[in-house]
Amino acid sequence: MIKEAIILAGGFGTRLQSVVSDLPKPMAPINNIPFLNYQLNYLKHFGVKHVVLSVGHLADKIQDYYKTSFNGISVSYTKELSAMGTGGGIRLALEKCDDKQAIVLNGDSFFDINLKDFYHLHYIHESDFSIAGRKVEEAGRYGTIKLGKFFLPSYNGDDSRNFYRAEAFQEKSEKNEAGIINGGIYILNKKQFFKHTKPAHAFSIEKDFFEKQTQKLDIGVYLSDGYFIDIGIPEDYTKAQHDLKEFKYR
Repeated sequence: MIKEAIILAGGFGTRLQSVVSDLPKPMAPINNIPFLNYQLNYLKHFGVKHVVLSVGHLADKIQDYYKTSFNGISVSYTKELSAMGTGGGIRLALEKCDDKQAIVLNGDSFFDINLKDFYHLHYIHESDFSIAGRKVEEAGRYGTIKLGKFFLPSYNGDDSRNFYRAEAFQEKSEKNEAGIINGGIYILNKKQFFKHTKPAHAFSIEKDFFEKQTQKLDIGVYLSDGYFIDIGIPEDYTKAQHDLKEFKYR
């Protein structure tokens, strides 16, 4: 299992300003607890030992709160001096990771998947990169992933029916139809990511990396129907207050 993770915690949270204006979005209180606490406890449950927080907007609020550790997890930071986009922020954070691979999470969403199963299928199929995907009934807000063929079952008979290749990525649409969305959890190969991206360069991992590399690299999609919440808009931020009351990861 992967022991290092990156959480993208540098966003401005523009859509949430009417509700939380004095904190970075990942620190928005859910039942009086910073949202980041939920993510860190989730990662700890699956054996992650070191987390790099990619910070930017109101970074001091995050650094003053977590300092160098949280609940047994070692915490490091990378700070963007200018907006680097999701891809640039991840690349900078990967420089503080010692392992060959890292898990990446968006700091404003929570997707309850089994990280051990995710990594297992990523590993046995030798995927270059993997994305956790979820089917939702109204996918227009997020944009969708077009799935290719199943990865073939592995040599030891593992069931791989929920692991696909990413064939293409489709833009957000006014047609709010069902589709597979990017759930905001990735497994990245550090060496490959550095090979295919530029240092000190602002880019989107979704638009400028995943979308452009689908024909060159094996990008796996692990499908899960686990609980998903994005606190980026006031309605879902309010919903999270109720949904996360009985959070199972401590």
